[in-house]
Amino acid sequence: MSFSGKRYWLVGASEGLGLALAQQMHSAGASLILSARSAERLDAACATLSGAIAVPLDVSDSAAVTAAAAKIGPIDGMIWLAGVYTPMPADRLDVAAFAQMCDVNFTGCARVLGAVLPAMVARGSGHIVLTGSLSGFRGLPGAMGYQASKAGVMALAECLYADLRGSGIKVQVANPGFIRTRLTDKNTFAMPFLMEPDEAASHMMTLMQGRAFKKSFPTVFSWLFRLSQFLPDWAYYRMFAPK
Repeated sequence: MSFSGKRYWLVGASEGLGLALAQQMHSAGASLILSARSAERLDAACATLSGAIAVPLDVSDSAAVTAAAAKIGPIDGMIWLAGVYTPMPADRLDVAAFAQMCDVNFTGCARVLGAVLPAMVARGSGHIVLTGSLSGFRGLPGAMGYQASKAGVMALAECLYADLRGSGIKVQVANPGFIRTRLTDKNTFAMPFLMEPDEAASHMMTLMQGRAFKKSFPTVFSWLFRLSQFLPDWAYYRMFAPK
């Protein structure tokens, strides 16, 4: 698949994985629209990418999402990269932070999909890429808001893929592990196989340029999460949430 001349909307692309992916797609010839909440960071990102358009956006605002999609106009693809994260065990529940993770990470994705997917269906072509997480495969301690919202995104991608097969719309989901960003800087625990944003973006480029529906990476680390789905509950929780 060639990105040359294709028009892509990257939502959550002012820094980290989103910015690294934008840089690699720009090098591959894509025409880019970048969105994120921070107009300042967006402008700084677009200054390094000739021709890129900055469209500041709060994905928790339905009217703003609709207006942004109308302003942007027809696109060949949308890549969902937006996310917020607050470490949170259930016994120290922060309701506001919990709700924000659900509203941005999952419901925000639904809002953007609702703004772009109907036009793709009408013309019978398009490309949707959602970003899940290795944490979304099975429940983990201290991650109730983030993990649940990412699991929702991954399930949403599976539903889209089931519905849109053969429609001309390509649906894919990327499930990365730990990436060095402002979000993972909040973690106080060891993060195995920690990736730099450029490395994670390269994995996503490989996915998007191929035909596979999903890619979980880094590969060796992903085996742990994928195989954990086959463990009985007593064994899984003894390993991952020992008491």
